[in-house]
Amino acid sequence: MAETFRLTLGQLNPTVGDLPGNAAKARTAWQAARDAGADMLALPEMFITGYQTQDLVLKPGFTRDAMAEIETLARDCAEGPAIGIGGPLAEGDRLYNAYWILAGGKIVARVLKHVLPHKQLFDEWRLFNSGPVSGPYRIGPLRIGSPICEDAWWPEVTETLAETGAEILLVPNGSPYHRGKLDLRMGHMVARVVESDLPLIYLNSVGGQDDQVYDGASFILNPGPDGGAVKVLQLSPFDEMVEHVDFQRTPDGWRAVPGRLDHQPDEWEQDYRAMTEGLRDYMRKSGFRKVVLGMSGGIDSALVATIASDAVGAQNVRCVMLPSEYTSKESLDDAADCARRLGARLDTVQIDGARDAVGDALDHLMAGTTPDITEENIQSRLRGVMLMAISNKFGELLLTTGNKSEVAVGYATIYGDMAGGYNPIKDLYKTRVFQTCRWRNANHRDWMMGPAGEVVPPRVISKPPSAELRPDQKDEDSLPPYEVLDAILEGLVEKDLSLKDLVAQGFDPETVKRVETLLYGSEWKRFQSAPGPRISTKAFWLDRRYPLVNRWRDRL
Repeated sequence: MAETFRLTLGQLNPTVGDLPGNAAKARTAWQAARDAGADMLALPEMFITGYQTQDLVLKPGFTRDAMAEIETLARDCAEGPAIGIGGPLAEGDRLYNAYWILAGGKIVARVLKHVLPHKQLFDEWRLFNSGPVSGPYRIGPLRIGSPICEDAWWPEVTETLAETGAEILLVPNGSPYHRGKLDLRMGHMVARVVESDLPLIYLNSVGGQDDQVYDGASFILNPGPDGGAVKVLQLSPFDEMVEHVDFQRTPDGWRAVPGRLDHQPDEWEQDYRAMTEGLRDYMRKSGFRKVVLGMSGGIDSALVATIASDAVGAQNVRCVMLPSEYTSKESLDDAADCARRLGARLDTVQIDGARDAVGDALDHLMAGTTPDITEENIQSRLRGVMLMAISNKFGELLLTTGNKSEVAVGYATIYGDMAGGYNPIKDLYKTRVFQTCRWRNANHRDWMMGPAGEVVPPRVISKPPSAELRPDQKDEDSLPPYEVLDAILEGLVEKDLSLKDLVAQGFDPETVKRVETLLYGSEWKRFQSAPGPRISTKAFWLDRRYPLVNRWRDRL
């Protein structure tokens, strides 16, 4: 009879700082593994603390508590499968990102992360020390090597493990989502399988944490019979799952028995799911149950209301219309239509009286000046004051509704429509807002708590965007067409192109220069903006950190 090994994968959603709660999740998964006759339960990177901890892990008391929780877990789970769990390790003045191996009531091995990521949204160099490359550990008949997350993106650690006797590679990860991330991971992991000729288990966390979303999508690769790698298991993205997989010893070494191959949705669905899960988890982990948002009758607030309804249910969504005389009847009708389609509450608060009162109070200072953007912004800021009052009174999380295009060029009012605690579409350019609304109108999934069907009114999608802060105002009075603006922004932000590069692509030089000026001039606004889920490769603040005061400008 072939020698076998059963491994249970815990693609689970920890919460940063919830040490007892994360340990309870581990125990529940361990019980499922024991019931299934597994030899080992594997949990993701830094699972006991949640990920990313940022500077919380630098507090000695926190690290001591996390290590103690792991030691208690080892004692409590002595009779049954071994456990692999991520957590910090403090030794003297050294602090490591470690993978703890628990068996028979004891800690039998600790693997230390060697390659510390320090680009884009990661900053592990300032948190952890690089550990030496750890060798494989034995669980039953198997010698297992565990490169931790970034360790598996480069050949060094995997090669050492293969040379020192590892028979399979178990890679625990805290790998956040961005568009196209699964293909990127797969390419690196295939390379490790080809180099080592070993099966590889890629185990990832799920769930939202602040402005990051972890998408799971864990998988297993076997070495191919003629080279390359063969995917034999693929878990669905964003779902918490406990899955058992068997390994058998073959003449060519240990191989995973093929299992489930879950569907991986397209980028539109994955982006939408990331925004929804990001909001849902931010609320759940922060203790909010309801949201409030300003409903303008425009496409951005309609999409945010839809995401909120899908995240927590329309019964927990309050939309507030705050009209002035510049608000068109079309916008009033569209806001009401969208709220009705979603089944969300819609309240109306007039801002005219408050605006006039502020104008009267400032009149002796403003006398002799010409009305301009100052007066327009007073309207927006009064809306922010009123929405925050509702948020405070009823304990509802205030959502902001600025898309990435507006956030990029500062086409938003600080302390006005930027006021709030979370922004689900912060990393979504305006052109993608339109397409996302079309996608949601045509698609509904089981994980959505909002209604199916055409929830964003077609007229909201088709009409020209407007802030409606003055008569007949349109966004394109102040900005280039969004198709042009977004293309330029993608070049400047995502690709770090020069102005000359963009002009060579056919963009108007004056427009390119103007967009760059707006982009750099709005850093201070973005510094004070609400968090929101990262779905691109270059999210503001996480991936792109610029000085607020900066006199350098590119030249044509």
